[in-house]
Amino acid sequence: MALARGAGARAIPRGVWLLGFTSLFMDVSSEMVHGLLPVFLTGVLGVTALSVGWIEGVSEATASGLKVFSGVASDRLRNRKGLATLGYGLSALTKPVFALASSAGQVFAARFVDRVGKGIRGAPRDALVADLVGSELRGAAYGLRQSLDTVGAVLGPLLAAALMVATGGAFRTVFWIAALPALAAVAILAFGVREPPRAADAGEARAALRAADLGRLRGRYWRIVLASVALTLPRVSEAFLILRAETVGIPVAYLPLVLGAMNVSYAASAYPAGRLADVVDRRALLAVGCALLAASHAILAAGAGPLAILAGVLLWGLHLGATQGLFAALVADATPLPLRATGFGVFHLATGLATLAASVGAGWLWQARGPAAPFAVGCALTLFALVSLLGLVRWRASSGGAPA
Repeated sequence: MALARGAGARAIPRGVWLLGFTSLFMDVSSEMVHGLLPVFLTGVLGVTALSVGWIEGVSEATASGLKVFSGVASDRLRNRKGLATLGYGLSALTKPVFALASSAGQVFAARFVDRVGKGIRGAPRDALVADLVGSELRGAAYGLRQSLDTVGAVLGPLLAAALMVATGGAFRTVFWIAALPALAAVAILAFGVREPPRAADAGEARAALRAADLGRLRGRYWRIVLASVALTLPRVSEAFLILRAETVGIPVAYLPLVLGAMNVSYAASAYPAGRLADVVDRRALLAVGCALLAASHAILAAGAGPLAILAGVLLWGLHLGATQGLFAALVADATPLPLRATGFGVFHLATGLATLAASVGAGWLWQARGPAAPFAVGCALTLFALVSLLGLVRWRASSGGAPA
């Protein structure tokens, strides 16, 4: 534990840093597109808020579902890096499609394939982080990778906004330029990261996923999955943050800055929260994350001007920083090594299905009750989740905050 407290980021292996920079460049690319896509769909292609919810929900659920299969494949083949590179490469190839799209169906197809790439890479990449670092630094390692990822998610919207201003609102030009950092991400992973050998579990890892394998994911693992689902259901797609900002008069060219602001607070909090997850009671950190999300929802529901929306968005980012690396570390701790990527895959499938329900529900509420409704309902559900999670998930208040 002294290592986790004293050495900090300097003790984290080079491979984790490179995975973080891979995520950084891919997020620059993705957020350049996603920061504009909701308005491109509604303002240029004439799509409804409910349709945006379906596009976002199905795409994200597909990504999460595929993480099960990529996780199983990663464990079976004992190959993390190859699958992660394939996933990042597939996402990079979709970027020009957004620039060429002339219908909602084409945008949906590109978004779908982009999320297929995310689904393929997610579980192997998360398992690779765990393979590269010891358990005493696991929370810090996931927090660092997430922070670098989120730095990219800050730079992407800033670049998108600057390009929108410079080009007079040329959505498609921005989408074309977004392909460049995506290609850089693939190059960093392909040529920079080395996967460590895993000979010790070779015989066991060749087996395909069976019901008995899922039985080896013990009760604490399933409690972590349920906790994540309970916290995901109230959280609407980030596309609705952009649409909500538009309703208070923020100009279209500056809407990507909404995601940029969110990701500033996310990036600033993810690594410190990861460090805290290694040394404090993790249930307390989870409770803080829930409280931040509830406050964010309340402000976004009641807010009537840009400053209120900004406050809600910043709290949203702090919530993500407090919870996302925490859940990754918990999953890694709760799964046996031969099934680590599978554990991440099942975890992401469950949260993906929750994301689908949240996004479609938010789209329906937006159309039926107005822009404030998804956030008001989200606030109520988050408070319910907070009360439920404190009873559902048991952690020892001991060194490392390990789950009981």
